[in-house]
Formats: sequence, C-alpha cells, structure tokens
Amino acid sequence: MSAVDAAPMARTAHRTDAAGAELTIVVPTFNEAANVPGLVRRLEQSLAGVRWEVIFVDDDSPDGTADLARTLARRSARVRCIQRIGRRGLSSACVEGMLASAAPYLAVMDADLQHPETLLRPMLELLRSGSCDVVVGSRYVEGGGIGTWSTGRARASRFATRLARAALKAPVADPMSGFFMLKSEVIQSTASRLSAIGFKILLDILASAPNPLRVRELPYEFRNRHAGQSKLDARAALDYFVLILDKTLGRYVPARFLVFSAVGGLGVFVHIGVLAALFKTDQTSFLWGDTGATLAAMTFNFAVNNALTYRDVRLSGWRWLRGWATFTLACGIGALANVGIANYLFKHDSYWILSAVAGIAVGAVWNYAVTRKYTWQA
Repeated sequence: MSAVDAAPMARTAHRTDAAGAELTIVVPTFNEAANVPGLVRRLEQSLAGVRWEVIFVDDDSPDGTADLARTLARRSARVRCIQRIGRRGLSSACVEGMLASAAPYLAVMDADLQHPETLLRPMLELLRSGSCDVVVGSRYVEGGGIGTWSTGRARASRFATRLARAALKAPVADPMSGFFMLKSEVIQSTASRLSAIGFKILLDILASAPNPLRVRELPYEFRNRHAGQSKLDARAALDYFVLILDKTLGRYVPARFLVFSAVGGLGVFVHIGVLAALFKTDQTSFLWGDTGATLAAMTFNFAVNNALTYRDVRLSGWRWLRGWATFTLACGIGALANVGIANYLFKHDSYWILSAVAGIAVGAVWNYAVTRKYTWQA
C-alpha cells in the first residue's frame, strides 16, 4: 500500500469504544490486495456513528492481501485479519470469520467492491428492529439487478438459484447472494450443521438452520468488479452442486460418498478398458489382467478423488505419493476381494465383464470408509 493510500486511513481511523463492535463485516479474500484499502474507506464513510469492525479472512493470498490488511489494522482498530494457511474456501472462511466475532450482528460481503456498502446500514436497522433474523442483499427482487453480466452467466445464475430453492426451508428470491447480514445467534446455532462447501454460505446457512429463519430481502444492483479476477470457475460450480447434494441427500448419504461413488463409476470404465486390453487381446490370463486393471483403476480413482472429492484437503508433492501409497494399502483388502471374487465367478462360467463388476462392488464401501480416514484424514 502506498503512502497516499495509507494517509487517509490514518487520519480517519477511530477506535471502537469500550463496549466493542455492534457489527462485524466478514470479508473473505484471495488476491484482493488492490481492493482492500478502498473497501475500508467506503465502510468508514457508510457506517459513521456505528460501532463496527471488518475481519478480512485471507486464504494465504500470494499477492500480499493479508500483509496489507495487517498494515491497515495497525492504523485502525476497526480492521482485523485472519490468515489461513493450508486451508481454502470462501464458505469456510466466512464461518471462521463470523465465529471469531463477539458482535451481535454479522455481515458477509465480497472484497471486490461489487456489493454496495451503503446497504449495510438499512440491513442493520432491520435486524435491530427484531423483525427478522437474516437480511439478504438481493438481485432478484424488485429494484435489484445483475448489472452487466453476460447472457450466459445470467442464465446460469438463475438456473442455480432455482435449484437452490429446493434445499431451502425459507422462501428466498436470491439464496445465492454473497451479501447478507444476520444475528450472531443464527450462526452460533447453525455452525455445527454447516457443510462449509464452496462459495454459497448463505444457502448453506438457510438450509442448515435448525428452525426456519425470518428473512428479509433488500434490493441492490450488482456492480462491476473494481480490480482482480472473478473466482468463479468449474471447481466453484462443482462445489455448488456438492453443496446442493449435501443439503438434499446428505441426511441419508454423505455428499462426499456420492462424489466418491461417481468417481468409482468412472473407474469401472478404466478397469474394464484395461482388462479388455490385457485379457481380450490374449496378452495375459484373466487373473493377471484383472489384477492389472484393478491397480490401474485404483490409481485413477485416487488421482480424481484427490482433485475433486477431497479438493479441500488435496495432497500434493511428496504428500501425493504418500497418499497414493496409503490409498493403495488401505484398499488392499478390498482389492484382494475384488480380484478373488471376480476370478471365482469367471471360473464358474460367469461372463468376464459381470465378474469384474461384481469384484468392484465388494470393495466400494470399504474403500470409501478406510481412505477417508487414513489417506485424506477428512
């Protein structure tokens, strides 16, 4: 941060009084150094007379966002920083920031200046009145809008919003909003139920609350990003659908197991393909062909699960190799049962594909349970 940026901050900084903050604004960040000073200045202007603080929860940004936030914190007691090492995810960052606050009211907003900070005061007034538990900045009520989004992004957002409503206990026009304020007791009573997957923490909170929440929505127009790049990508989309799975089917079957099983389904094709290449071309016996196919499928499953199913605790470098080794060892019993049962069925005149699939099915649940605990320790 330049001296020009720091000087206004130093002149306008005011300490919160002895009673502490009434409102905490939680801002998850990753590579948002260019936006942080401007956001703090805007909060100071919009919340004059309010006892507030802002907590930047940074996922170890390589652009120095956490260092910049700490520089601002030395000039203003309103600014705090939590730097997370080895953890990443917008939803989990929001939860961590909210639970680190003692304020009775908590807000979540992005650092990219796309959310209007001027809406924070009306949100706070609604919560103070006691008429609601959550106030949502909404793009999809009268007076709100999505700004200059492309047609494709607008359609995707509306589709995702309709999908989200299936998981909700309260009718909300914009459950995908990343801009909201709530009473602290809401997060305290809901935290243990949260999935904290992906980037849609409001949806997680609304779907996880033990009792239906009273929700009010205030319209706002989505601004253009001030600096930096959007974090929306294919991984974020996957996280969203996993969250929906968890909130709809998670009470019956863990969402992570569903993804693990889907990856296992892809592994079936790898298994069959390798077995066909080895056995049907007369390069080896069925026993050795199925053994090789099992190892190939296990390696495939480990790599894909590491990248997708357990992306929040993803292994890399030497830890990837160690994870592959533990995955292979942990699945050893299942693999032996896989090959043994498949070979037994084949020798008793069962079709070779059915023999292979039967062996795969035996080890599925075992593989998930053991590797979850010993490979990824999730």
